[in-house]
Amino acid sequence: MSEGQFGPCCQTGSALSKLNAAHAAGAGLTRRKKSALRRPSQPNQRALINTKMPSSKTDHDQPDGAVPARAPEAFSLRAAGPLRGDVSAPGDKSISHRALILGAMADGETTVTGLLEGDDVLRTAAAMRALGAHIERDGRGAGAVWRIAGAHAPVPGKPGALEKPLYFGNAGTGARLVMGAAAGRGIAASFDGDQSLRARPMDRIADPLALMGVQCRPLGEPDEKGGPLRLPCTVEPPEKLKAIDYTLPKPSAQIKSAILLAALGAEGETVIREPEPCRDHSERMLAAFGAKLSITTERSGRVIRLAGPQRVTACNTAVPGDPSSAAFPIAAALIVEGSDIVVRDVLVNPLRAGFYETLVEMGADISFENRREVSGEPIADIRARYSPRLKGVAAPASRSASMIDEYPILAIVAAFADGDTYMPGVQELRVKESDRIASVEAGLKANGVGVESGGDWMRVMGRGRTVAGGGRVSTHHDHRIAMSFLVMGLATQKPAAIDDAAMIATSFPTFFDLMAQLGAAGR
Repeated sequence: MSEGQFGPCCQTGSALSKLNAAHAAGAGLTRRKKSALRRPSQPNQRALINTKMPSSKTDHDQPDGAVPARAPEAFSLRAAGPLRGDVSAPGDKSISHRALILGAMADGETTVTGLLEGDDVLRTAAAMRALGAHIERDGRGAGAVWRIAGAHAPVPGKPGALEKPLYFGNAGTGARLVMGAAAGRGIAASFDGDQSLRARPMDRIADPLALMGVQCRPLGEPDEKGGPLRLPCTVEPPEKLKAIDYTLPKPSAQIKSAILLAALGAEGETVIREPEPCRDHSERMLAAFGAKLSITTERSGRVIRLAGPQRVTACNTAVPGDPSSAAFPIAAALIVEGSDIVVRDVLVNPLRAGFYETLVEMGADISFENRREVSGEPIADIRARYSPRLKGVAAPASRSASMIDEYPILAIVAAFADGDTYMPGVQELRVKESDRIASVEAGLKANGVGVESGGDWMRVMGRGRTVAGGGRVSTHHDHRIAMSFLVMGLATQKPAAIDDAAMIATSFPTFFDLMAQLGAAGR
């Protein structure tokens, strides 16, 4: 049994260092001029990054910067030639959410650079402002700095309450993590979201919070008696939040993170048992913000202990590039003939690297350069080159937690491989922004690729370099489905179109600019 005690603010100890894996190094590339790309109509960048958002909204209103409702617009991409260039991925969405939440809970002023300025993250910023934090943004573009002055928690035993619901749009991570944060701060709040988020289950968070004494109840009458808790709902903490000993029923960083955030305000030591590893961004960032927690590796898995109540201290944070977003241009380079690109400053945390491990097994020509550590997280520059000899593989179910968001784009790469690619253990995809298994299956079939699926698995029958295309894909308002099939269309024999592209701004607002810089064009 080994144990690591995390250190003070903005420092990382041996416990964090042992979490990082080694990657190979490669050569650099030169920059290419931006190519023209017609983008679907979206809010302009100035509106998107407006930080003066109302503290809360109903589902009929949207904070400044949100993607407005509009008629769907069909769109597709094409590659006029090889994709070439040197680009940077947008900030990691998971870390951006956590930086805003912990900055808002901390004593002092936190500065955050590299924050993802997509709609999901802006929703979390608005929620933390409603919970009492002061949040400002200085500068524009890659050099923007977010300043967060933390709010003081209500006195234990005297819980506060918000008058208006916190509206999260489509931000499932934001909603679930803020449920834990509000409980930990002793604040009663209501939570709501758009139609897609309202369809997603929230009892996975409500169940452990209930064990801590939190009452999580639907607003109004539930859709079905005894059914899962869904938004809109209320979260009401008790006068004294109880510590718990909880075993995660599934590998979920959202569940773990919500418990940890609540545990900051609980009486006693909270223990989280993790039979299968999942994203550890919350543990890393809590350590950077001065929280005292420990990780023990036992036979049954990782065990995380956090004694409360305790406060966290402001810490300057640099958000690395999102590996889930980087996956799209990297996949595009692998399937477009002659391509050779570098994506800079990408998070390569081992618990987020499953997609890249699988690509290597498929024979992809990718390498990792300039490995270093920033704000307690490992990052690298990833080089990807056209890989005409991709082969189908069986991606182990044990890897699913480390690549759960990348399965749609993995399915696209698999379509251009020789042989079948089997993906088990993916039942979580059924309850994402859409049923992603069903969405991927329908999209691949519409473009001439064979695919089979079950409740928790999917098999793609690779076509090698001859994917027909020609189909129009229903995205079901899911940003990852939209970007995946736009990437597919870069290499299909006939154009492959999607029915709508506006929702891409929720996670990757610069997607079209980045793809244009690499040489893609709209059609």
